[in-house]
Amino acid sequence: MFKFLKEKLKALKEKIDRKEKEEIKKVEEAKKVEETEVTEEKPKPEKKVGLKEKLTSLILERTISEKQVDEILEDLEIILLESDVAFEVVEEISKQLKSRLVGRKRKVTEKISDIFLNELKFIIKEILDANRFDFDEFIQKRIAEKKPLNIIFVGVNGTGKTTTIAKIAKRLMDFGYSVVLAAGDTYRAGAIEQLQEHADRLGVRLIKHRVGADPAAVIYDAIKHAESRGIDVVLADTAGRMHTKKNLIEQLGKIKRVTKPDLTIFVDESIAGNDAVERARIFNEAVGIDGSILTKLDADPKGGTAISISYVTGKPVLFLGVGQGYDDLVKFDSNWLIERIFS
Repeated sequence: MFKFLKEKLKALKEKIDRKEKEEIKKVEEAKKVEETEVTEEKPKPEKKVGLKEKLTSLILERTISEKQVDEILEDLEIILLESDVAFEVVEEISKQLKSRLVGRKRKVTEKISDIFLNELKFIIKEILDANRFDFDEFIQKRIAEKKPLNIIFVGVNGTGKTTTIAKIAKRLMDFGYSVVLAAGDTYRAGAIEQLQEHADRLGVRLIKHRVGADPAAVIYDAIKHAESRGIDVVLADTAGRMHTKKNLIEQLGKIKRVTKPDLTIFVDESIAGNDAVERARIFNEAVGIDGSILTKLDADPKGGTAISISYVTGKPVLFLGVGQGYDDLVKFDSNWLIERIFS
């Protein structure tokens, strides 16, 4: 997980440290030359350096220059872009790093690389936490007010949307909630069969119509079924054709008007990089999403999608898929993600 990004950041740290050592060496050599010249002109008696002077030298401060920061940012921006971090996010990170580091005082014992990476951690964490949302708290609060809760899932085919619905169903059931699934992707027979298989494994009811039926009608029927039986949550699948298809967007708009979902969740795979971020942006602008779930994070060597998607959409990441099992769903936590990037 995030192997590419971790190795690149490690290499950048080594490069910064190496350059700093070279600069220190140059300064020391120049100082020796200067001292030699002064000594040749007029010898001075040797002065003993006391404890006070030694301690003072350890806390002397040096200023981080704009040139130093620019040189580091030049490398960092390439690393982030290669790691599929969206361009606008890279710009924001660079802007904040420059603001925080240029002119900053540092002790002689402090490495620029350590200061730089610590600030980078803080900035990425702030970006990840900007749109925090607790899914579990939301579910608990809303179910106390009304039942059933209607959650629809949107996204393109092949990104793990159906499996993610099953994972959320399992999670809700583990918390003691009752669930019914709705096969709102009526354009692909395989989608209905796949969701039926998950429903059978989990022991929950699937509401479905024939292939080609009106998706809004399927989800509406699932809501009515849940109302009549006191079921807590409806989890509805939707068609996953490409986001560029106008009729898909219109269909999702109808589903939202008819079924009035409490949450609309976008699902895409972390390994899709900027494609996933761009799809999230388009779905959000076209139909509105309340949050995202990223799948296949365990296979993602870069991590750019996880860093970017919340910033670009202005909506939180809710969960991360880290495997194929029903329990392989991690509630989003910026500290968890930061640890895996910078460990």
